[in-house]
Amino acid sequence: MAVQTAAPTTPSGTPSVDLGPAAGLSCRECGERFPLGPIFACAHCFGPLEVAYDLPAGDPEQLRKRIEAGPASIWRYAPLLPVPADVADKPNLNPGWTPLVKADNLARELGVTGGLYVKDDSGNPTHSFKDRVVAQALEAARAFGFTTLSCSSTGNLAGAVGAAAARAGLRSCVFIPHDLEQGKVVMAAVYGGDLVGIEGTYDDVNRFCSELIGDPLGEGWGFVNVNLRPYYAEGSKTLAYEICEQLGWRLPDQIVVPIASGSQLTKIDKGLRELIALGLVEDRPYRIFGAQAEGCSPVSAAFKAGHDVVRPQKPDTIAKSLAIGNPADGPYVLDIARRTGGAVEDVDDARIVDAIKLLARTEGIFAETAGGVTVGVTRKLIETGVLDPALTTVVLNTGDGLKTLDAVASTTGPTTTIRPSLDAFRDAGLAH
Repeated sequence: MAVQTAAPTTPSGTPSVDLGPAAGLSCRECGERFPLGPIFACAHCFGPLEVAYDLPAGDPEQLRKRIEAGPASIWRYAPLLPVPADVADKPNLNPGWTPLVKADNLARELGVTGGLYVKDDSGNPTHSFKDRVVAQALEAARAFGFTTLSCSSTGNLAGAVGAAAARAGLRSCVFIPHDLEQGKVVMAAVYGGDLVGIEGTYDDVNRFCSELIGDPLGEGWGFVNVNLRPYYAEGSKTLAYEICEQLGWRLPDQIVVPIASGSQLTKIDKGLRELIALGLVEDRPYRIFGAQAEGCSPVSAAFKAGHDVVRPQKPDTIAKSLAIGNPADGPYVLDIARRTGGAVEDVDDARIVDAIKLLARTEGIFAETAGGVTVGVTRKLIETGVLDPALTTVVLNTGDGLKTLDAVASTTGPTTTIRPSLDAFRDAGLAH
């Protein structure tokens, strides 16, 4: 696999692009610093790179007011993100500021007394949280002069890239496993870009994209989750920012996050720590829990075994958006779960379907299979005494159930079918 790297910055070096407070890239393993660029691996230890910042200093209350006066999108947090100050004025999908639903009905079903919330990201422009991360990657692609936006995807990301590229006037070419849910295939294709099915799993697709980046065929291409990954990943921080602001600028006690690559969970933790460092929220303990489907649970298996290394698995689950058998951020997820006193758990497909229906029946939220995973894992963690029902808990729903209809179609339908008469309705026993 080809790996793009860069030389370290010089002491007097400065970034040549405008990405707001982003000051450079830093290796998560060895700490080596690099200039801003379309790179994702350290030239010294091949560790993953992430964005380093010069974050705003000063009065936290003034920063809160500045954020609250901003647009109803992730761009209210532009001072904390790798984007130019005028990002909200550019053609983009303006994702974010999705509802934090106080889920009292679901709380009663699960026995939660400390307050239960669902962060419902199905309200984003393409109906998944991927719009957040793609919006970040798009700004980096513009800054680095890319003309084609691309990705490897389990479905939601393909649609988000296609839509964002269409709005920005860029070409898109995205790559997916050949056996994705039909709803996600249609949504990815409808935006007019090129959609390429790859025979194999998501991990096969991702390997192919890494090879394409190192080939002249990939010149001018910004792969949002490969060579633009450091910027792309920062979009997940906005979930943490929004949750805390919507809770009245306070940390949740517990948060349950689905795991695919693991990046979302690690960046939510990063976002919470940044809010603490900036004085925007009170510094107190919080616990982060990871949620996987049993049919693709390499991180859960490692956590339960007490391992620090994640052993790859071949995915076999209805939760295809989480079906990454070799998650890049798996080891970091383990670190965060253990550091915060959380855990990583999994549920089987039957419990995923039950959880989708439970959330829909209690709160009117139709989640895709990933949302069924987080709700199902939350219920399992409560049943096993791992998650404290007396504490404030936030559960993530990252996508819309209309994208994964097959998961519930066989067990969901009309209550009954009757003749068009009052007698037939009365005979059906529904007149109560």
